[in-house]
Amino acid sequence: MFKIENLKEIFRVILAVALIVLGVLHFTVSEPFVRIMPPQLPYPLELVYLSGFFEILGAVGLLIPPVSRAAAWGIIALFIAVFPANINMAVNHIHIDGIPDSPWFQVVRLPLQAVLIAWAWWYTKPSDPDKQASIIPKNLISKLPTS
Repeated sequence: MFKIENLKEIFRVILAVALIVLGVLHFTVSEPFVRIMPPQLPYPLELVYLSGFFEILGAVGLLIPPVSRAAAWGIIALFIAVFPANINMAVNHIHIDGIPDSPWFQVVRLPLQAVLIAWAWWYTKPSDPDKQASIIPKNLISKLPTS
């Protein structure tokens, strides 16, 4: 039988991999991210790079048990920080190739940010250290400093 803790860890890895892919895209295909930046913000390319860096950092942190809860809080902050770009994209009907831009899609896409925040929030709660997904071997985790 599948336990909720197992599902939680599968979804932890999915979130981490998705954030790493998106973070890398911020560096390799930055133009679409720059296009949706609100015009009131200075240095749009630099902000895209910064958000990509923090996506990757948060994703890796999510898979390091001693810092995973702090990383989850950081991911939540990131999801909140990038929300104005999503609003700008919807309000100004900015078309990005490969992303549907119908009014229906925009109505669904904006509340999806709350789902992503809730998903990250799941990892702000303690996890079973013996079952938590980790990029660090279990025998080394006990030797890491904890906060």
